[in-house]
Order: sequence, then C-alpha cells, then structure tokens
Amino acid sequence: MTAAREPVWPGQPRPLGASWDGDGTNFAVFAEGAEAVELALFDESGRERRIRLPEVTAHVWHGYVPEARPGQRYGFRAHGPYDPDRGLRYNPAKLLLDPYARAIEGEVDWNPSMFGYPLGGDDDLVADDRDSAPHLPKSVVVHDAGFPWGDDRHPGVPWADTVIYEAHVRGFTMRHPDVPVHQRGTYAAMGSPPVIEHLQRLGVTTLELMPVHHFVSEHHLVARGLTNFWGYNSIGFFAPEASYSSTGTNGQQVAEFKAMVRNLHAAGIEVVLDVVYNHTAEGNHLGPTLS
Repeated sequence: MTAAREPVWPGQPRPLGASWDGDGTNFAVFAEGAEAVELALFDESGRERRIRLPEVTAHVWHGYVPEARPGQRYGFRAHGPYDPDRGLRYNPAKLLLDPYARAIEGEVDWNPSMFGYPLGGDDDLVADDRDSAPHLPKSVVVHDAGFPWGDDRHPGVPWADTVIYEAHVRGFTMRHPDVPVHQRGTYAAMGSPPVIEHLQRLGVTTLELMPVHHFVSEHHLVARGLTNFWGYNSIGFFAPEASYSSTGTNGQQVAEFKAMVRNLHAAGIEVVLDVVYNHTAEGNHLGPTLS
C-alpha cells in the first residue's frame, strides 16, 4: 500500500456509490458512527493507494477523485471502535465492498483474514488485524450513462395479458444449441435471438430472472468443490453477477446486462428481477466482513 497521489475534493453525499461524470468520480458511502473512512484504490497489479474521504454529511462520507475513471477498482476501509458488545465492528484492516457498487470483480477465496476476528478463538470480541484486501473482490467504477439505450421503453404489458416465465440465466441458456458456445450461460445468451424467439413461441410476456445480483458461494460449498448455483446469497444488490458475463468482468458485465434488457424489451418482453433482501453473503455476526 502506498500513499495516494491523486487530489481529492469534498464531492457530494448523493448519489451513493461511485459516480463518474466524465472527468472524475464521486465516491459516497453511508457509515454512521465511523470516525473516518478511507477510499482504497487498486491498480492492475493489486497495489493499493488509500485516500481519506474528506467530508461527512448526515453520516455519508464522500469525496471526489479527479483521476478515478471507469474500470477503477476500489473499496473502503472504515475506522472506528471494535466493540461487538455494543454492535460496533469497525476494523480498517478489512476491505469493504461498496454496497452501491455498479460492478464487482473477483471472488471471495475464504482466507481466514476475511473475518473481523481471529478464527479458532473463544469468541469474536478481539479484532483481527490481518489485511483482507488480497482475498476480497473489488468494486468497479462504471460509466452508467454511456450505454446506447436508443428508444428503449418498458413494454407495459397489462396484468390481464401477463404470462410470467421464471428462469435462471445460466441454467436456461447453457445448452441451447443455437447460442454460440462462448455465450451460453450468460446475459448475452438470454438476450440473443434464439432464446427470445423461444420465449415468444411459448407466449411469454414477462421474464422473471432468478437472482442476477453479484453473489458469493458459501464457505461450506466451496470447501466441497461446489458453488451456489441459484445465487440466493447476494453481496451487491446494484451489481450484475459477473460470472454471467461473456464479455468481461471489469464493468463489461453491466453493459452486457443492459443489452439483454434492451433486446428483450424490443421483443415486447418485460424483465422482472427476483431480489433476495432477507440475508446477504455475510450471514450473521460471525460471518465474513465483506461490506
């Protein structure tokens, strides 16, 4: 880790997340009770530079970094008391994903440093000071306004005429013979002509996608060489699951997802998302520190 060279300006508390305006990026994250919040920027080699966010407004820490552009990998480090008895678990040794990140790259490798306390101890009342950054996915700055939506419109199918089809992006498209092999199991496949034509032949008006938000496979599954196929273990509610992208994971997954939606809309098919808010990949208070 090195000291940041980029200048940082106060920026704005809204919108939350990372917002690129064509010149630089505004970062804003809610952290009530934090004593300080650092923005961690990562280059292609994984080297980290930290910038302390200079302003806080209504518990939202924010700063504008002129040099941060789309593709920039980042996370946060929150400083404050580690006092689990009071529900406080601040630990700057643990890199945090941006809960409003529009894209996430990488996977959790379940190194013990992912936890805020030493594993194998008697309790979780002592903070673990090992750096988790090498083992945590990174949030990615994206250019939200740059996608060519054209004349895209919501189909607005009347309820009386609605036929909903629930599908899993990977499972539904993985073996379609008319989809190019490199696109099977991805957003590109779900928005491709062969798949759309199949949905139209079935009379589908509304496609309900099973979780497409970035998720983490649970430790007990990874230890057995398995993955969470269904995706009900979200960690980024604003970021499309990167493994469903055929074009890349450094923000390209966002454009590919939008293209899928645009193509389905053009065919008169609505898109509904299955969102799981009742838990996240962190689990309970003894789970990993991710966000």
